[in-house]
Amino acid sequence: MYYVAAALLVLSGLFYSASHHEIGSFGVTMCTYGSAFCENPMIVFSGAALAAAWGMFVSIK
Repeated sequence: MYYVAAALLVLSGLFYSASHHEIGSFGVTMCTYGSAFCENPMIVFSGAALAAAWGMFVSIK
């Protein structure tokens, strides 16, 4: 679950950068297919936080 949280955190950063036109033509493509996430990258960040919290909750040590 931590891998999912890390992947979502990276995607959140990419969508944030794409919404501010910092990553070139790749950002334009990202915002074409994921316009809701470009407008509000906190959606993906919230998913990353929930995945990390769930991973901590169900981890067995």
